[in-house]
Amino acid sequence: MPTVSAHVAAALSRHVDQVFGLMGNGNAYFLDALLRDTGAVYTAVRHEAGAVVAADAHFRVSGRIAAATTTYGAGFTNALTALAESAQARVPLVLVVGDQPTPGPRPWDVDQIALASAVGVRTYTVGRPDAAATTVIAIEHALANRTPVVLALPYDTPALEAGAVPELREPRLPQPVRPSTDARAAVDRAADALAAAARPVLIAGRGAWLAGAGDALGRLADAAGAVTATTALGRGVFPDEAHDLGVTGGFGAPGAMDLVRSADVVVAIGASLSPFTMRFGELLDPTARLIQVDVAATATHPRVGEYIRGDARLVADMLADAVAARRPSLGGWRDEHDLAALRRQDAGAELAPDGRLDPRAAAALIGRLLPQDRVVVSDGGHFIGWANMFWDVASPGRMVMVGTAFQSIGLGWPSVAGAAQAAPDATIVLTTGDGGGLMALADLETAIRAAGGRGLAVVWNDAAYGAEVNLYGLKGLHEAPMRIPQVDFAALGRAAGAEGVVVERLSDLDRLATWAAEPPADRPFLVLDLRVSGTVLAPYQHEVIRVNA
Repeated sequence: MPTVSAHVAAALSRHVDQVFGLMGNGNAYFLDALLRDTGAVYTAVRHEAGAVVAADAHFRVSGRIAAATTTYGAGFTNALTALAESAQARVPLVLVVGDQPTPGPRPWDVDQIALASAVGVRTYTVGRPDAAATTVIAIEHALANRTPVVLALPYDTPALEAGAVPELREPRLPQPVRPSTDARAAVDRAADALAAAARPVLIAGRGAWLAGAGDALGRLADAAGAVTATTALGRGVFPDEAHDLGVTGGFGAPGAMDLVRSADVVVAIGASLSPFTMRFGELLDPTARLIQVDVAATATHPRVGEYIRGDARLVADMLADAVAARRPSLGGWRDEHDLAALRRQDAGAELAPDGRLDPRAAAALIGRLLPQDRVVVSDGGHFIGWANMFWDVASPGRMVMVGTAFQSIGLGWPSVAGAAQAAPDATIVLTTGDGGGLMALADLETAIRAAGGRGLAVVWNDAAYGAEVNLYGLKGLHEAPMRIPQVDFAALGRAAGAEGVVVERLSDLDRLATWAAEPPADRPFLVLDLRVSGTVLAPYQHEVIRVNA
């Protein structure tokens, strides 16, 4: 007779084909039903946070919802930081967890519903009569609100007989937000502004990619004769690279950012306009007109002068048609500049003054050597600037930054597993620091096992918590808590089954070139332990220092 666990597994697998988890008392029956009765693929991780991180990364790469699973109590609390990151980043996923028995808590139970609520996540608790229906409702909530949800299995429930699995309807998928009458009037005003603009710029973010707005954005850019740029999470969403300036904000090249600042009309589509994107208020000229298109209830930045609420693809199509009807010729603004030259970053010299590798030179060379079909997954830390400045990606789903929404580090290694399952033909490249890399070390083995020869890790090893040194060491605070003894990540990688290479000179990256030329089936997971200088600050870090001065 099917159990409650069988009902949950059947309902979940109708919309979720990837599950990441760590088995324990609270989810043993669920995992048994999942693996016996469904076609879902299960990937084991070694720390509960890694389960949520992998499911999170899977969605960011593929746009398809995944599930994570842990046991109750300590298993659940271990996952909270990753759950908070997913909530802040608005990533839908389902976390299936054990929970206290229905009669009440045991000494080792905690109020998991309250803990989930504290990080902005709703909990759905299943029972014997409604297990399948509750699971479908949880999936619907996650997709409709772009948020993680918790699906709780009380300890005395999973093995109960529940009868035949009921006929399951498909979860209702969220519909695009259609512009209202007022929004359509705002579209007309925005079209007037773009048609009259001398120096128009379009900025797109991850929301535009999630809406499938790439082609519409290309039409709009051509109609307006606009230069384009993206947020860090929107890279590659515009189809025409020739007229694109790359990433805005502190990751952008100085020349490109100067050109954005000269714009007279800027339309931001599917971009939240974070302080980093806006360069803490310095991105745009004070006289520039800023128009935002998003699905949030109101504008997300005080600088916005006109807000259009609506699906990015729908509004971009409307704007493209309206601007084309108003603007007979493209004008010469975007063809007057060598945008490729403006996108170039300063790669520095091979070595910094302290004799250690300049991270800019290393990043530039790695960017040239990496396979083109790649997904970059990034932990959090000072080093995030290097990949964003020097490594091109084909689309927003190919640059995944897990941790930045919640300002967390230590989520890098397990994100490789989620990306590897989401993009089974691509090379998965992890970029992490020594601090975050050590924090997530439990899932070093997970990354190597999940990606194999399709994966490599670049560890920016400056023997420090670089961001803290840059912010607080420069203020005169004692640096001892900010320093890390030199760790041999190449040796750690070898211990877990990878090939490890210590990189102290650019010539040490020759192994990356030969590795990239080998068939993935014949090569190992590669760990590059870059001994970089902590004296070279990423440009975005200078902006953070200025704001915190």
